Amino acid sequence: MRLINQRLSPGAGAVLKTLPFVALVLAYLLGSALRLAENPNDKLLPALTTLADAIDRMAFTADPRSGAYLFWTDTLASLGRLAAGLGLATLIALLVGMAVGMLPVLRALLAPFIGFVSMVPPLALLPVLFIVMGLGETSKITLIVIGVAPIMVRDLAQKVLDLPREQIVKAETLSASTWLIGLRVVLPQVLPRLLTALRLQLGPAFLFLIAAEAISADSGLGYRIFLVRRYLSMDVIFPYVAWITLLAALADYGLDRLRRKLFPWSELEGAR
Repeated sequence: MRLINQRLSPGAGAVLKTLPFVALVLAYLLGSALRLAENPNDKLLPALTTLADAIDRMAFTADPRSGAYLFWTDTLASLGRLAAGLGLATLIALLVGMAVGMLPVLRALLAPFIGFVSMVPPLALLPVLFIVMGLGETSKITLIVIGVAPIMVRDLAQKVLDLPREQIVKAETLSASTWLIGLRVVLPQVLPRLLTALRLQLGPAFLFLIAAEAISADSGLGYRIFLVRRYLSMDVIFPYVAWITLLAALADYGLDRLRRKLFPWSELEGAR
């Protein structure tokens, strides 16, 4: 049997899915044990007990100065910025992407400009945003919007262009206006793709968030990671990185489940 035609049983598939994670944990444990055996004070790969102590200190012990639980304070601050940035980017992508995809005049006017803007490295604009908008929340949220919105707009516009022309012609035959075609024909078919585009931009959005928080913030996951790096506090950095990864994975899973729940027919179109 050719490998390309091989089919896995559910059990074998589950085992293979867990193997890379198990290998990663074992590699960490082995590396940590070797380094600590050579130098018990080594900070690069702390033992699991050290990681557990750091998690307890950050997440379940109030800070002596502020009285806050820093881990959860940082999480709420970062998620608030992320939600605001992704929310604005999603709204812009939906409105502009549909308009560019549906209307030839707007497509001729905006498509080249949006394509150009999507090529600009967002992190290169971060100093400009801080100078123009200050060091507050606005510049951080704007960075996320600039970083993900143009890509999502292009994705949504292309999805509109890929819709069968026959659907538009039939709607026009039934005397539907441009507004009604957009609302009743185009919108239901681009919403699943919007959720998929949002899933694909979660990674870049977290990247822009962490970068902005690392440079100028007084709370947040990125702020905390870059604050403790000067002390080589890998026992704090590793849990924070793992937590960021888990949050991104949960958001990705949640958006996928939401798409399947709201638009079950999108599975037939390969919307995943």
